[in-house]
Amino acid sequence: MTSNTPPPDEQWALLQRLTPVARLATIGEMAASIAHELNQPITAIASYAQACDWLLSREDADLAELREALRQITAQGLRAGDIVRRLRSLARALDSQRVPTDVNSLLEELKGLALADAKLHNVRLRLELAPKLEQVLLNRIEMQQVVLSLVRNAVEAVENVPPERRDVVLRTATDRDNTEEISAIEVSVMDSGPGVPAHLRERLFTPFFTTKPGRAGLGLAIARSIVEAHGGTLRYLHDGAGGACFVLRLPHAQGGA
Repeated sequence: MTSNTPPPDEQWALLQRLTPVARLATIGEMAASIAHELNQPITAIASYAQACDWLLSREDADLAELREALRQITAQGLRAGDIVRRLRSLARALDSQRVPTDVNSLLEELKGLALADAKLHNVRLRLELAPKLEQVLLNRIEMQQVVLSLVRNAVEAVENVPPERRDVVLRTATDRDNTEEISAIEVSVMDSGPGVPAHLRERLFTPFFTTKPGRAGLGLAIARSIVEAHGGTLRYLHDGAGGACFVLRLPHAQGGA
């Protein structure tokens, strides 16, 4: 472990802070199970309402049965409301505060988790951080979650290439306008994998599009929405020599995107 790598206790603290964002990012992944869970009380409510209608149509209606059906409707309605409240609590757990931040320090804080993930998959991860970057106004936890998601995608992209070619680079740089003034800070995540086929590139950030079995295809769509909410952009660049590069561009604290 290098001197720049946070000790295990700091890594654990960072993971704990990232957890609410990870929960928010997986809401889409949970859509099918949530729909199933909500469908149960809704179906029960409909069934008991039909039973009430049937009971009321009878001349010898049993009021005790009617009251029980109404009680069940109430109970199932409360159950459905509880499911919705639990969903809302996931979103409320996210702190939306944005502060001027040094991107390099943000990535250094994330370094331990990223390196551990890369090592687990026998992938070499290298950080190339440009010195003296301008600060950007952002939510640290949200942006760390975006970068961590991009790094994990890159690690997965090189899993099937020969071990000696399994490389991922996390790089920062300044982007200057025509007057050579710094207009934005860029964070690039590059890998040595096969890249994304040309006919799929336009759909990369489309919700529910995925080439990975068992995935909902929301990771990149959510990442882009977070970046755009910060006034930035997230795009894919194809390396002619092979591999993929995702570039996250953020306006510095005093500039525009």
